[in-house]
Amino acid sequence: MAELIARTPCAGLLPLAVGGVDLTEESLGALTTLSPRRGQEAALSEALEAAHGMAFPAPNRTTGKAGARAIWFGRGQALLAGPEPDADLARLAALSDQSDAWAVVRLRGAGAVDVLARLVPLDLRAAAFRRGHTARSELAQMMASITRLGADDFQIMVFRSMAATLVGELKTAMEAVAARG
Repeated sequence: MAELIARTPCAGLLPLAVGGVDLTEESLGALTTLSPRRGQEAALSEALEAAHGMAFPAPNRTTGKAGARAIWFGRGQALLAGPEPDADLARLAALSDQSDAWAVVRLRGAGAVDVLARLVPLDLRAAAFRRGHTARSELAQMMASITRLGADDFQIMVFRSMAATLVGELKTAMEAVAARG
């Protein structure tokens, strides 16, 4: 009988360091989508604040901090990353466990924006996309969630099945940026 071994989405692929830019895999803890029931948006935000210390995020924004963050995840939807959701949230929103569905990586370094500029059709420079901003966008041929965590620090999420493709695309872009500088 075969023995199953749990592996992270990027196992054996990361970490990478190329030209002053680092790419590492992140574990955010529990991942739960929150979709407010009709008319319950404000009540859900208050309950989320009381239970987890963060409000429901506005479009293209995040709330909370490392270890417990709410990330805007699309129209009328947020991703609670870190804590298991308080049971009381279920009366105000549809909750869906996404913990095993996503590959999460962190891209850091002075050339991180240049790396992403090769793959993402958004202006991710600090003047337009500040800390705490998030977007759902295409990254190469994949749909991704991209969040700025700091000056040269991004969290990138894609479906778990796309982990190897994500790492390959980012590695190629990292090498291209390093070669030009």
